[in-house]
Amino acid sequence: MSDFTIKNLRRDVENAAEQFDLAPDIEARFARDSLGAQTFGLSYQRLAPSARFPYGHHHKTQEEVYVVVDGRGRMKLDDEVRDIEPWDAIRVGKDTVRSFEAGPDGLSFLAFGAPKTESQDAEMIPGWWSE
Repeated sequence: MSDFTIKNLRRDVENAAEQFDLAPDIEARFARDSLGAQTFGLSYQRLAPSARFPYGHHHKTQEEVYVVVDGRGRMKLDDEVRDIEPWDAIRVGKDTVRSFEAGPDGLSFLAFGAPKTESQDAEMIPGWWSE
């Protein structure tokens, strides 16, 4: 028997940003459970034009890769701010604090994380990105 799952990230996966009062400027759809993934995580995230995540974060064990699929913006990685554009792939080690800011046309990206952890291993840092 074949083993696969097909889900539409925008239609079939709940927007978790609504639970945290981040919508409508931020959309965050975490697909690990919906896909039945056993060893990695995947999310689709979108920021409205000129929106910025209100926090930075890092992980205890997870390494992540982000792939920009639409729009442009900036990503803060520890103390360095880098411009990002479609099809940039950014690998971020577990200890590096990261956050995103959309450009004038918005920003959409996919985030991949591994290994799968049994508990939430992200540490959120409110107000981390300041000018």
